[in-house]
Amino acid sequence: MQLNVNGKSYEVDVEPNTPLLWVIREQVGLTGTKYGCGIAQCGSCTVHLDGAAVRSCAMPVSAAAGKRITTIEGLASGKTLHKVQKAWVDHDVPQCGYCQAGMIMAVAALLKDKPKPTDADIDATITNICRCGTFQQVREAIHAAAKA
Repeated sequence: MQLNVNGKSYEVDVEPNTPLLWVIREQVGLTGTKYGCGIAQCGSCTVHLDGAAVRSCAMPVSAAAGKRITTIEGLASGKTLHKVQKAWVDHDVPQCGYCQAGMIMAVAALLKDKPKPTDADIDATITNICRCGTFQQVREAIHAAAKA
């Protein structure tokens, strides 16, 4: 099966129903996308599929074949951080950091679709779970990134 991950082509030999998350981590070798719950609830595994945020732990790799997959490793442009990544740093969002790659990916997709989201937009769209409880910093960083 042929995958396009972060602009590079990868040939992977896996069962079609293998979760995309495991293919990204174990076949492609990109470990920024994290396993959290395994049932598409927490969002730690969020990646972009043709620009849309998806939970890769519950998506079969066959559904991603022929589409553009972007992981946290592909979000920045060279050495220039994506505006969401920069806002995360500037607002000291992560504590343990485990969920942050997925949250950043979800926020980047939100800002692509709604460049100036309201708090209601954020509440409706960013359903990722952070056990550290940094949701106030997340909201501040989202608004900062929207202004950038």
